[in-house]
Amino acid sequence: MDIPNYNFDQKLNFESSKHLKIGKLLSVLDTFKGSWKILEQTKSGYLKELRKIATIESTGSSTRIEGVTLTDQEIEKLLKSVKISKLEKRDEQEVVGYYEALELILENYNEIPLTESYIHQLHGILLKHSHKDQTHKGKYKNLSNQVVANYPDGSQRIIFRTTEPHLTATEMESLLYWSKERIDEQDLHPLIIVATFIYEFLSIHPYQDGNGRLSRLLTTLLLLQLDYHFIQYVSFEHVIESKKEAYYRALMDGQKNRYKKEEVIFQWVIFFLESMIELTKRLEAKYETYSKLKVLLNERQQQIVALIKMKETIQISEIEHVLEHYSRNTIKKDLIYLVNEAILLKTGKGRGVKYHFNR
Repeated sequence: MDIPNYNFDQKLNFESSKHLKIGKLLSVLDTFKGSWKILEQTKSGYLKELRKIATIESTGSSTRIEGVTLTDQEIEKLLKSVKISKLEKRDEQEVVGYYEALELILENYNEIPLTESYIHQLHGILLKHSHKDQTHKGKYKNLSNQVVANYPDGSQRIIFRTTEPHLTATEMESLLYWSKERIDEQDLHPLIIVATFIYEFLSIHPYQDGNGRLSRLLTTLLLLQLDYHFIQYVSFEHVIESKKEAYYRALMDGQKNRYKKEEVIFQWVIFFLESMIELTKRLEAKYETYSKLKVLLNERQQQIVALIKMKETIQISEIEHVLEHYSRNTIKKDLIYLVNEAILLKTGKGRGVKYHFNR
C-alpha cells in the first residue's frame, strides 16, 4: 500500500536529554499501570462508583472546553431525567452525545478498531443530538476550519489553522496507517503513539465540528485498548480542563511549524505525559482514602464516602441519585454514622444540609 508519510519520525526526533526526560515519565506511568492492574482485580464496588463519577466529570469537562456552560451537577441531573426527543438546547445536545459516545467506548473498546469507518461512526454518535450538525456528522469536512479556544465569557481565540479539506482524507489515512503499524510492530511506546495520534488528529481537524471532543474520546479508546485501564476511573478530560491554556500552548508549539522539518512535538508529548501522571496522582489519592476506611466501613458506606470525596460537597438528594438502589432512610443512617465517626462534616440546616469529607 502506497501511503504518504507525513514525517512522523521527524516530529519525534528529540535530543537525547529530552528522550531521557520522556523515559522517566514513561517509567512512572508504567509502574502505576502495573500496580493498578493488581488492585483492579479485587473488583471492588468502589471502582464502579469511581467510573460512574469519572464519566460524568469527563462529559462535563470535555464539553466545557468547547464552550458548554453546564456544571457536573447539572449534567448528572440532565442525564437522569433526559428525554432525548426534547433536547432543544445546544449544550444539552452536546452533553448527551458525548456521554453516549463515551459509554459506548467504555463498554465496547475491544470491539472498536481504529479505522476511518469506526471514527466516522463515533463522530456520528457524538453529534447525534446536535440539530445543526446533522448534515456533516460522520463525514470529513468540506470547508476550511481552525482550532479555536472557547472561554466562559463567550470569547474565542484562534489557536492554529488546520489541514485543508482536499488533503484531509489522505492525511487521516496516513495517520491511521502509521498508528496501526506502530501498535502492531510494538516499536514505539504505546503512550507516545497515543500522544502523537492525538496531536496529529487535532492538527488535521478532520471534521467540520466536534474535533476536540472526539480527540478526547479517541484518547480514552486508545488508552483502554493499549491496557491503560485506569483511565476509566478518573477523568482525563478534567485534567485537561484545569490546564486548558497549557494544553493549547503545547499544541501550538509544534503546530506553528506545520509541514516543516522543525515541526517537533516534544512540548506536546511532555504535556501529555505529565497530565497522565497528574491523573494517576488524583486516582491514587482517591483510592487511598478508600483503603484507609475499608476496615471501618461497609461497602455502601465506602461508596458514600467515595462519592463525597469526588464531589467535595454534596446533599443527600445527590447521593440518592447515584446510589439509587438504596433507600433514603438507609443513606440517612449511614450519614449519621459517618458524621459521628468524624469521617464526614455536616453543615447547614433543613433542606440546605450538605456533607463534606473531613480532611
